[in-house]
Amino acid sequence: MANAGTPLSFSDVLRLRPVRRLWIAQIVSVFGDFLALFAIISVVTFQLHGTATQVAMVLVSFMAPMAVVSPLAGVFVDRWPLKRTMVASDVIRGVLVLALVFVKDLYMIYGILFTMSVVSAFFVPAQSVAVRTMVPMAGLMAVNGLMSQANQGALILAPSFAGQLVELAGANSCFLYDGFSFFFSAALVMTLPIERQATGTESRAVLDSMRQGFGFIFRHSTISFVILSMTAGIFAMRCFGALLSIYVRDVLHSTSGAFGVLNTLIGIGMIIGTQLLTRFARHIRQQDLVVYGLWGMGVAVLLVASFGTMGGTAAGMFGLGLCASAIFLTATTLIQHETPHELLGRVMSSMMSLVAGSQVLSMFVAGPVAEVVGIRNMYFGSAAMLVGFGIVGYWKLPKAENAVP
Repeated sequence: MANAGTPLSFSDVLRLRPVRRLWIAQIVSVFGDFLALFAIISVVTFQLHGTATQVAMVLVSFMAPMAVVSPLAGVFVDRWPLKRTMVASDVIRGVLVLALVFVKDLYMIYGILFTMSVVSAFFVPAQSVAVRTMVPMAGLMAVNGLMSQANQGALILAPSFAGQLVELAGANSCFLYDGFSFFFSAALVMTLPIERQATGTESRAVLDSMRQGFGFIFRHSTISFVILSMTAGIFAMRCFGALLSIYVRDVLHSTSGAFGVLNTLIGIGMIIGTQLLTRFARHIRQQDLVVYGLWGMGVAVLLVASFGTMGGTAAGMFGLGLCASAIFLTATTLIQHETPHELLGRVMSSMMSLVAGSQVLSMFVAGPVAEVVGIRNMYFGSAAMLVGFGIVGYWKLPKAENAVP
């Protein structure tokens, strides 16, 4: 294995048994989540004959709690034993998703998704803190890359699998698999050597603890910038996702097949970008990678808006995923590296809150803005926003810091 100060590769961190187990749990669980989500959309669309607004509310129910609950959840993640928090979260979500087998009422579906998202607000930051307890600092980039690839791989494969399963065995088969995936993840997490217990901050009031976490973010210029960058990047990507089907239909004059391929290109770009980052970006400061990622995403969006052709759009979508990986992966790693251990749960939860909030906001903003100014003009505005954030970061971030392994 590499020396202590040398950034570790994927193969290096996969030699660590706890990392292997957590990665396998992530693959199985995330794939199950996407299967269940696409199955729910299928049920609401084709069985309950839901409207466009009702289908959109499926995603809002799934994401909105993250924006509201995450800062509060981070306070308790920093107080509670990590392993128990993760296992309890998996078990609760497993029971909830199995309830979807028996539920056909639209509002009950919204309620189950909402509750699952609330519970997930505890699991995600707990997993990020657990990674830091199990992995050397030099291996954080590689481990986060593995987790990102699991997410992107599932996002690419799950839609087609979900469609086939719903057709052949019904939506309940997807819910049963997702329930199994949560229990499987809980069983693997129970075997992990996560040593951190409660941090002794129970006497501090909850609101005071939340303010302490937010205060650290605002005082740390690099972390505040990378969190803002992730928020801007997610907002731009979700605006694309919300309007891409309309762009394909009205600007490219193409079909739903092209729409599916273009969506897949973003995920492929992120997987390749993750590979390139862990191999070739070891001597570049992580905050600089975030700046370059913002500029690259802006150029990719500009490419899509400028040409209005299938080739230009395909290149832009691939470039968008490629450059997005520079933001999301390095931002997560930098936060894990720079944040004091006792604040990490709150800081990661704050990031989750902003990212989830930007996704929900993009769903409400993208359509009305595009109707007023046009889709292409909105894309030009998104490109300018991304490049502008990158310019601000380039001039405002400290220049003397060394690269983080």
